[in-house]
Amino acid sequence: MKIKRKIEIAVISDVHLGTYGCHAKHLLTYLNSIEPKKLILNGDIIDIWQFSKRYFPKSHLKVIKKIMTMASNGVEVIYITGNHDEMLRKFSDTTIGNISIVDKIVLDLDGLKAWFFHGDVFDVSIQNAKWLAKLGGYGYDMLTLINRGVNWYLDKRGKERYSLSKKVKNGVKGAVKYINDYEKVISELAIENGYDYVICGHIHQPKMEYIENKHGRTMYLNSGDWVENFTALEYQFKRWKIYNFSKDKLAPFIVDEDFEEMKINDLIAAITIVDRVKKKSKI
Repeated sequence: MKIKRKIEIAVISDVHLGTYGCHAKHLLTYLNSIEPKKLILNGDIIDIWQFSKRYFPKSHLKVIKKIMTMASNGVEVIYITGNHDEMLRKFSDTTIGNISIVDKIVLDLDGLKAWFFHGDVFDVSIQNAKWLAKLGGYGYDMLTLINRGVNWYLDKRGKERYSLSKKVKNGVKGAVKYINDYEKVISELAIENGYDYVICGHIHQPKMEYIENKHGRTMYLNSGDWVENFTALEYQFKRWKIYNFSKDKLAPFIVDEDFEEMKINDLIAAITIVDRVKKKSKI
């Protein structure tokens, strides 16, 4: 039996379960390798924007089951809503067992303040033209699907994998400027409010960097995604680090639970339970 790594906090975001670009098996391997006290799901875990009963593989359902199992085993699971799973925002401040749903949260980490949120509230394209952002989401999903075929071929030839979406983003000056502006605005707001750490997702760009201005400094952290980067943030021994599945890859862990009979109806039932609890709390 393999020993799991014990960590204080694990942060994942932008999983996009229910889309072709999601690498659920990679994420499941990672989740089976750790034993966190807190698991923070920082938005866009289930892609409700593009949710379809026609495509929701067993591996995607296994991720949901694994998270629920971790919660039942004592792990505190904090689900921070994002734009692709914004439907859950009507359930904000709901707690079921060890699972809570919030829009943002501030935690005290060894005497330092950490501000967690997804980050879409700082995205002008989403706030002002949601239909355009959704259209872009479908395009991104198709690009990642094509990319999977390209990487399958490269793997067969023994060559290094290639990211089409990264190439597109890095080659567009506007995209690079958008990312830099996003990080700058969020960091300056964190400094203004006295947060030592600001932890977000949304832009699929894993990063850990100190940002300073004349008013102070903060550590900006982005958990990346499980579509192209396969990254997470981990907090242990008063320090943060970026976990990279491709570089820190571990051998798969055996999952004890039997998932073979799990169907899409189980996912719908889980969401329905949250709705019922919310209604009862108002009575």
